[in-house]
Amino acid sequence: MRQRLHDFPLRAYLKFKDFANGLKTNEEGLEVVQVVLIILVGVLLVVALWGALSGWLGDLWSRISGSGDSIQEIDF
Repeated sequence: MRQRLHDFPLRAYLKFKDFANGLKTNEEGLEVVQVVLIILVGVLLVVALWGALSGWLGDLWSRISGSGDSIQEIDF
């Protein structure tokens, strides 16, 4: 019993080390992480593009709608 208690920290360390090495070599689920990251980057790019375009389109629309009062009717 005393020997088992004495070896416990070493066995726990070796089990943890084996578990950590298993995580490094295990590629299961890696594709899911890659797909999620690609979707996240795509969504962030769309949001950034929408933010840039909405400001530009808002400015353009205010120019168009502000010019509506200065248009005069042409009489023939």
